[in-house]
Amino acid sequence: MRTFLVIMDDTDEARSALRYAARRAAAVDGAVHILALVTQQNVSAFGAVQATMEQEARDRVEMLAHGAAGNLLAESGLMPTISVMMGTGHEVIRKFLSEHSEVGALVLGAAGGGNPGPLVTHFSANAGALPCPLYIVPLNYDEAKASH
Repeated sequence: MRTFLVIMDDTDEARSALRYAARRAAAVDGAVHILALVTQQNVSAFGAVQATMEQEARDRVEMLAHGAAGNLLAESGLMPTISVMMGTGHEVIRKFLSEHSEVGALVLGAAGGGNPGPLVTHFSANAGALPCPLYIVPLNYDEAKASH
């Protein structure tokens, strides 16, 4: 089964990427996997404070990912798999891809304006080293309008 990996955060471009991945997955009888990233906190002087901040960040991204999964299920009937991982975005994604051969495509949403975002910038510059195709979805992409 072809799996489309979508990196989820609280941005419009991530939601556009998720909608695109869901349509592609439905078209090929595939699946969607949401990877929510938790940024590691750098408050090393106070370990308990750092642990609390990291747990709060994890809870927030888990709620975000589950909310996105619920919306996806309601809109397309697809229930995605969800993973939550902590670390630097591109490092976590590379590790995830190396451990999950079922991923058939990495789907990223590009921000509007001059800067598409750090993940799009990083992975588009290194696309030849990826184990799967990279799909970059423009902000507010409407497939219905694009097909006309």
